[in-house]
Amino acid sequence: MKLTKKLAAKAARFARNKRMRAILAIGAGYGMLNSVMAQNPGAGVTGLTTAETSLRTYVDPVCNIVMVIGGIVGLVGAIRVFSKWQNGDQDVTKSLMAWLGSCVFLVVGALVVKAFFGLG
Repeated sequence: MKLTKKLAAKAARFARNKRMRAILAIGAGYGMLNSVMAQNPGAGVTGLTTAETSLRTYVDPVCNIVMVIGGIVGLVGAIRVFSKWQNGDQDVTKSLMAWLGSCVFLVVGALVVKAFFGLG
């Protein structure tokens, strides 16, 4: 009888400890996920292959849209820099570098994404 009371007291302390409950919940979740994945390991590979194929179909159009946005940003930036230059503002070079940097970032970002997926 004394042993069950000690176990009950330990269980009550364990239930009050938030850290221990979190560790127990994470462990239980991992155990359930592990048992589900062990039942059909091919399903995960098939799902990842399907996701990769669908992502590859979207990469090229998205990169083209980013290139178009970069061109539009470049035109707007050129017009703004030209108007500042004509008005005689002192910070023309700062504005030019900011707009040029944003255009270069968009173009290089699109190329890096294409290269990452092996399409460029």
